[in-house]
Amino acid sequence: MRILVVEDEQKIASDIARALEASGYIPDIVRDGEQAWFRGDTEDYGAIILDLGLPELDGISVLKRWRASDMTTPVLILTARGSWSERVEGIDAGADDYLAKPFQIEELLARLRAVLRRTAGHASSVITIGSLLFDPRQMRVCLDGTPLQLSPLEYRVIAYLIHHRDRVVPQHELVEHVYGTNSDRETNTLEVLIGRLRRKVGTKLIETRRGYGYIIASDPTKGNIPT
Repeated sequence: MRILVVEDEQKIASDIARALEASGYIPDIVRDGEQAWFRGDTEDYGAIILDLGLPELDGISVLKRWRASDMTTPVLILTARGSWSERVEGIDAGADDYLAKPFQIEELLARLRAVLRRTAGHASSVITIGSLLFDPRQMRVCLDGTPLQLSPLEYRVIAYLIHHRDRVVPQHELVEHVYGTNSDRETNTLEVLIGRLRRKVGTKLIETRRGYGYIIASDPTKGNIPT
C-alpha cells in the first residue's frame, strides 16, 4: 500500500520511510506543502502522514484544500505544536488522527494501522477469512494455524486485497500499490505473483474478475460478490 509522507525534516522523513518499508508499505516523501497538495490531490494513496509545519504551504491549509476537493484519503497529522487548540484545528480540518512530536515510530505505525482499519470499517486489527488469519501488526499470515512464508511482494498483495476485501481491486491499482508508481511492471507480472500466492493461501481465496481485477470475499462461503 502506498503511503504519502509529508515531512520537511529529512531525518524524520527518512526514519518514517524506513519503518514503513519494513512494515510492508510503499512510502513516497515530499517536503513542502505545495508538492503535498498536488500529490495528494492527483495520486492514489492508502493514507497520508502530514506534518503541520511545512514550507510553501502549511499542513492545515493543505488538509483543508484536500477535504474541500472531496479527497477522502485518511490523514494522520504530525505536529510539534503543544497547544491543544491547534490539534483540535487539525481534526476539525479533516484529519483522522494526530501524533505530537517527538514520537516513537512504533506508535506512529500503530496509529496508522488504526486509521486504515477504521477507514475500511474493520473493528479488529486481526482479520480472519475462512481458515486464513491476517495480522498486520506482526506482518503474519497463517493458514489453518500455520504461519505462511510470504515474500514481501506476496505480503503486499494479500494485505491490500484483505484491506479492501469485498471490493474488486483493478489490476492497475494493485500494481501501483504493490510495486509503486516508478515501476514499469505489467499486469502479466502481477498474474504470476498472484499465481504463486494462490499456491500458498489456497486457490479459492483470491478470485479473478476477468476485465476488472481481483477480490477477496470476507465470507468465502457466500459465493461470488456482485461487481
